[in-house]
Amino acid sequence: METYAAVFSALGDENRLRVMSLFVRSHQALCVSELVDSLDLPQYLISRQLRKLHQAHILKFRKRGTWSYYYLNEDPPFNKFLFRFLEQSLADDQFENDSEALQIRLSYREKGRCVIRTVPHDEIRNKIQSLSDET
Repeated sequence: METYAAVFSALGDENRLRVMSLFVRSHQALCVSELVDSLDLPQYLISRQLRKLHQAHILKFRKRGTWSYYYLNEDPPFNKFLFRFLEQSLADDQFENDSEALQIRLSYREKGRCVIRTVPHDEIRNKIQSLSDET
């Protein structure tokens, strides 16, 4: 019972839901700077949200050189169900915009790895607008 309470408590914050939306949509490990740039939130806030999600056993992380990559913890069967639910349910404009911003931020990776580069959110928004103008 405590495990479920910890999970739902961790999801009881708008910013943590935005973070989780990026993980369940992208299906890949993400570094802090990619989340910072995609969500246009300060690094300390993203780190705090990741810590709470990790403590609730929703996310795991691994070190790769100087980078910490966070990814979904799919070990408990409940988490897999939860991630499918979140992927299908978190679908308003904010989550869509965040996801588009993440895809642009991921395009800056080099050899599949996170790079040190703060991408101004205005630059990301301009690229999103350019892509939507092309379609």
